Amino acid sequence: MAALAGPGAASAAAPPQLSASAAILVQPQTGDVVYARRASAPRLIASTTKMMTALLALEERQLSYRMRVVPYRSIVGESLVGLRPGERWTTADLVRGLLLASGGDAAQTIAVDVGGSEKRFVRLMNRRARAAGLTGTHFGNPVGVDSPPNRSTPADLAKLALLLRAEPFARKVMARPSAVLRSGGRTISVTNRNTLVGAVPWVDGVKTGHTRTAGYVLVGSGTRSGVDLVSVVMGEPSEAARNRDTVALMNWGFARYVSRTPVVAGRTVARVPVKGRPDTAVESLRTLSVVVRRGVRLRTRLVGIPDELEGPLTAGTRVGRVEVLRGGIVVARAPVVTSADVAAASWWSRSRSTVVPAALLIGGGAALAGAATLALRRRVSRSARPRRTRNR
Repeated sequence: MAALAGPGAASAAAPPQLSASAAILVQPQTGDVVYARRASAPRLIASTTKMMTALLALEERQLSYRMRVVPYRSIVGESLVGLRPGERWTTADLVRGLLLASGGDAAQTIAVDVGGSEKRFVRLMNRRARAAGLTGTHFGNPVGVDSPPNRSTPADLAKLALLLRAEPFARKVMARPSAVLRSGGRTISVTNRNTLVGAVPWVDGVKTGHTRTAGYVLVGSGTRSGVDLVSVVMGEPSEAARNRDTVALMNWGFARYVSRTPVVAGRTVARVPVKGRPDTAVESLRTLSVVVRRGVRLRTRLVGIPDELEGPLTAGTRVGRVEVLRGGIVVARAPVVTSADVAAASWWSRSRSTVVPAALLIGGGAALAGAATLALRRRVSRSARPRRTRNR
């Protein structure tokens, strides 16, 4: 298993050969579908159904809310938490049992509590699927028991996994190899059926599934060096095959993407002129990291920053924003603030615009007065001269 975690040979050159009947690999930060094989074809999904059951539990109930365990008739070989009818367990523990142990008893208890009955809960599941745009999905039960209506596609399961990963509690739970449930008056230890979690350091979810008809299914997720990936493999012949294909897909995907940090909090992004003072540094309030396909360039630009600042301004005053663009589209932004206090302009700096024109006015007035005096003197001089008379 550890060997699977390393980068495969020529992993960036071509996608790996998979034994899965259908598969998809998605890079969430860019929205890229990195790989797809029959990704829109509906198939049986086994216990990956429980992703929707968990999502509704987290959306409809508080983590501390207690649900009363209902009787549940399991089929041979089905995964169970080991709950006893009448016990009261918190939503948090039931979701732990659902996502890690894949407990059908936990799924049934959630369904009856949230929906009032299994039938009404299934209606809620399908309503939520439509709201999420899962057009190739239809649920027939909250557990994942094989039935013709209980189907989905690799593309839809990837979308559902992203919704579930957006729930902080779920994301934390499915990244754990095991957990201990305590809220029901006794302790139950559960182990994550996704054996990649813990075995491969960067794998952090999501949900396994298996029935004889559906084959082995794994909705996986991983994070490495700031890059996230979500994968789905369906119709695998064995648990080993689904693990191998999942890690191979993700290694290939990780080789194609990189996280870059074009903007760092506290680092100067520009120097801006200040009225009557030396220019001042402005900086980003937040660090901006962006995932891109290798070879794609990022661009940054400043928006809304004035041509000149005027104090007084305290350090941290917002003066605009910095944006990061990927392919001409803004993918991240942060406020730009002053790095230090900006003092008000000095009296002399503020007065120069009025003092200089006044001086010019005074100087101009003196010139005009001088000209008038000179003209007057010339007239007086002319009048004092003896007048010449003409001989007639």
